[in-house]
Amino acid sequence: MDASPVILVLNPVALDTARRLEAALPGSAVHGLAGRIGAAETQFSETMAHVRHLFSAGTPIVGVCAAGILIRALAPVLADKRREPPVVAVSEDGASVVPLLGGHHGANDLARRIADGLGGHAAITTAGDTALGLALDAPPPGWTLANPDDARPVMAELLAGAPLRLEGSAPWLAAADLPFAADADIAIAVTDAPLRGSPTRLVYHPRRFVFGAGCARGCPAEELIALAEAALTEANVSPKALACVASLDLKADEAAMAALAAHFGVPLRVFGAATLEAETPRLATPSDVVFAEVGCHGVSEGAALAAVGPDGALAVPKRKSANATIALAAAPQPLDPARIGRARGRLAVVGIGPGRDDWRTPEASRLLAEAEEVVGYTLYLDLIEPLIRGKPRHDFPLGAEEERVRFALERAGEGRSVALVSSGDAGIYAMGALVYELLDRDPGNGGVSDAAKRVEVVNAPGISALQAASARIGAPLGHDFCAISLSDLLTPWEAIEKRLKAAAEGDFVIAFYNPVSKRRRTQLAAARAILLEHRPPDTPVVLGVNLGRRDETVRVTTLERLTVDEVDMLTTVLVGSSNSRAVRRGDGRPFVYTPRGYAKRIDAPKDTTGGAA
Repeated sequence: MDASPVILVLNPVALDTARRLEAALPGSAVHGLAGRIGAAETQFSETMAHVRHLFSAGTPIVGVCAAGILIRALAPVLADKRREPPVVAVSEDGASVVPLLGGHHGANDLARRIADGLGGHAAITTAGDTALGLALDAPPPGWTLANPDDARPVMAELLAGAPLRLEGSAPWLAAADLPFAADADIAIAVTDAPLRGSPTRLVYHPRRFVFGAGCARGCPAEELIALAEAALTEANVSPKALACVASLDLKADEAAMAALAAHFGVPLRVFGAATLEAETPRLATPSDVVFAEVGCHGVSEGAALAAVGPDGALAVPKRKSANATIALAAAPQPLDPARIGRARGRLAVVGIGPGRDDWRTPEASRLLAEAEEVVGYTLYLDLIEPLIRGKPRHDFPLGAEEERVRFALERAGEGRSVALVSSGDAGIYAMGALVYELLDRDPGNGGVSDAAKRVEVVNAPGISALQAASARIGAPLGHDFCAISLSDLLTPWEAIEKRLKAAAEGDFVIAFYNPVSKRRRTQLAAARAILLEHRPPDTPVVLGVNLGRRDETVRVTTLERLTVDEVDMLTTVLVGSSNSRAVRRGDGRPFVYTPRGYAKRIDAPKDTTGGAA
């Protein structure tokens, strides 16, 4: 399991068991049904939606509830069993623990841990675990099953009493209590070669081979992949026997390298030039030209040999094309890629929305679960604390934005998977732009290190404050709109004023970010005055405070009545256009919308020419 489990509680009777579970599972977090479980750090209002959200994000789920609740919640989203996170049902008294999904992806082991912690019984139902003592469709780390779809018929034969023939050797199979016979029709083959499996033969590969790769900047991915495929053919090695792709750290951000690793479904690991240079005595084709350029006498062979260790050897020496080189090396035993060199490093720039769990995208939750470390403003990290419990968190104060982003990039540059957390959408008045600015700067002008510049950067969109405010009150953003920050800390007021006048003249709906602070009390009043020159005094204004949080308030006023004292830094201000409407419904609640002109379209003559509308 990569992520810490979430413990779901729906009934106060189950809370004691949930707390015992929390103590038994370090890093876990209790999520409680709102209105029933007030003591839970994280609360949800819609059980089915919340369960599906966690499942889609890849979060292990432990439900202290009836198994049927979890089954009904997840039935519509079940697809590939090889990709599902663990889901375990625990009875309210903790006596029964049933892994429902992801049995071979940690659920069975998680159920056993829970049962040990609670003194209950783990009801393991997967046939391999109960009858054979192992799951043939889930080999141990370092091994892969080439034909997983054939595991079911083979296991069915074994469970029916059929003997098994072993071709090759593997310690984990030899130690299992299996009915081996030399003349059996059902076979397990252990091989490096690309052997085809069948419903009567399972083929296992030890992941003990490594591609060392080098390429010129901008090398076509197809060229590098073709070179690698040819090397596997030459060595008669299955792609499933690969543990990773290895290269020089200067190539960490090369698109062809990422494509090569993705093509074979293995990680990319990199080494510094000094490490590769230490492999020079073992190189088959050392090069002074390469040394003069990158500081080591061989990239592909050096990386392959460094990855397989001192007991490994080259299986295919360097092969080259116009822009690429490939070498293949083998270790005596299966390899753990996490212990080879370092990763490229990844920075996930995550927008968590306004803070509500059900306003956070599954992608954002998944990236937080996958991250090894999290970086952010303390308030934002506190909002997602149950999701990141057990991970190193690096808190930065308000105003230390550049330090925050620089730190996150440098940590990722050391090979870590780091999540940089912003509220709302990270690309809207948040950390996203600063990430790319620091990547763009030269080192002498405040840029980041070379390793940090080479990390993978991924972005998870979030619900921005302007979307949240609009959704809460109706559809004020229904027609053309813009966003303007009123903070002049980073942008001169003259530039802000110019944008205000242009937006006012263009009759845009405007979302104001950073409208006021303790020290800035004049900008909102100035903006109001500019807008009043171009739109009616009764133009609706929406004030959304703490959107998506427990103390949320949303109210409607007018441009004429808007005052600075009713707005703070936690307020999102939406000012309507001259066409925006504020309407009070029969139940007394208001809504605001900006029409797009559908009424005019309805009244217009019909187009009978067949042209596009």
